[in-house]
Amino acid sequence: MTISPEHELLLELQDLIIGTGSVAEFLGGLSVIAASSLSRAAGTTIECGVTLKINKKTTTVGGSAEHAIHLDKIEQQVGEGPCIEALKVKAPVLLADVRTDPRWPTYQQRLLEEGCLSALGVPMDLNEGTSAALNFFAPSTGVFTEATISEAAKFARVARSAVLLSVRVATAEGAADDLSAAMVSRTAINLACGIIMGQNRCSQAEAMAILVKVSSHRNQKLRDVAEEVVKKVSGEEPITYFDK
Repeated sequence: MTISPEHELLLELQDLIIGTGSVAEFLGGLSVIAASSLSRAAGTTIECGVTLKINKKTTTVGGSAEHAIHLDKIEQQVGEGPCIEALKVKAPVLLADVRTDPRWPTYQQRLLEEGCLSALGVPMDLNEGTSAALNFFAPSTGVFTEATISEAAKFARVARSAVLLSVRVATAEGAADDLSAAMVSRTAINLACGIIMGQNRCSQAEAMAILVKVSSHRNQKLRDVAEEVVKKVSGEEPITYFDK
């Protein structure tokens, strides 16, 4: 059975998700694969940075090399350029020659000083209040031809599902962490209420009122006050038991 290049790429990115511990780490690995793929297509070395946009704020999250990360961060510092524009228009944006293009003079001068003569921004809309963009850089002009741009757009289309999966996995893990923290907090509060009920021969509502009052007077979180009560009586931190 013959596997298409697109399928091979998707499998490679899925393996990358499994082997990385965060969205940022995954996107850093993605940029290496993207740079390698486009360099082969163009027949010359191309670097790649990755920009992540969450709630209208863009941030450089990775790159195929330190230089690529540096170049991508320049665009974030200046606040304009092909990558940011690509995120706005949701289509590839080409900066064919930093010496002659009139659109972003400050940004282009910075790129010229870094030895970069052309750049290409390619967006990935993740449809979850989050989007990402691949920012490709080349040391010469004429590199980003129609064929190369088409290859970059195709890469982004294939990579999008893997990026979306990575974001969802991270979101789910974050939600699980939040849930675990909430359960630990609830355990401490319930135990503290039980202790106060036994000491004061009061109802659970009255015990909770006592905890809340102490929390307010001390300007401490309710959970922290509850854990102090439990530790004072038992000498140990409260433990939450989760069903296996």
